[in-house]
Amino acid sequence: MKKLLLALACATALSACNDSGDATSSDAVANDEAILQSLKNQGLSIHSPMEVPGGLKAYAASMGTQALAVYIMPDANYALVGTLIDAKGTSVADAELQRLVSAPMDQQSWASLEKSAWVQDGDANAQRVVYVFTDANCPFCHELWRSARPWVEAGKVQLRHVMVGVIREDSPAKAAAILESADPQAALTQNEMNHAAGGIEPAASISAETSAKLTANVELMRRLGFGGTPGLVAQNSDGKLTYKSGVPRGMT
Repeated sequence: MKKLLLALACATALSACNDSGDATSSDAVANDEAILQSLKNQGLSIHSPMEVPGGLKAYAASMGTQALAVYIMPDANYALVGTLIDAKGTSVADAELQRLVSAPMDQQSWASLEKSAWVQDGDANAQRVVYVFTDANCPFCHELWRSARPWVEAGKVQLRHVMVGVIREDSPAKAAAILESADPQAALTQNEMNHAAGGIEPAASISAETSAKLTANVELMRRLGFGGTPGLVAQNSDGKLTYKSGVPRGMT
């Protein structure tokens, strides 16, 4: 059955690495490394070789949180990043990408979120936990907080606000005021209840420990693909993570 290769994301070409068709296997490996390095230079992460039908050499890769398949052409001078389908239109690499890339990355990302500097908002025993990258000055974060009250107060959802300071000059100081409070949840509530009037008073100074936490939170936010706030991450029953930027529809 004929297989079709669709280059959905990008195609990368490397100028000739070998001048003849008599390359040894070590040459082939070297050529693979060269084309893979070219992809890495463009921001892809290469995880491991991957078995696919059709006789193509393939690698499991990712860009941010998105799993991608890389296919190396026979001469090792070209690579395609895309979706390999069979004659029925079924993607044949999805299961391997899930096993080799998505599942391990989801586990690592969730563990990183659990270790981040976050503020609990809701019942500790809520059936669903949602991490939210939150800036104390962000009007959309405030909209999310307000809109989520029915679910939070009913004990159905626990929001974990991963505090960042990226919107305004005093955002880090406001985040510090919340994180360093004797009752961070109450401080977060104070900020949201008084958001229209400017929110919580910024901390006069930020400790080195809190500054490091805020920097780590921003780095995690960027690593998970969020360019701003709010950014939401939830874990499904199968362990897969769902990412959402902005206020979800139906919450306003």
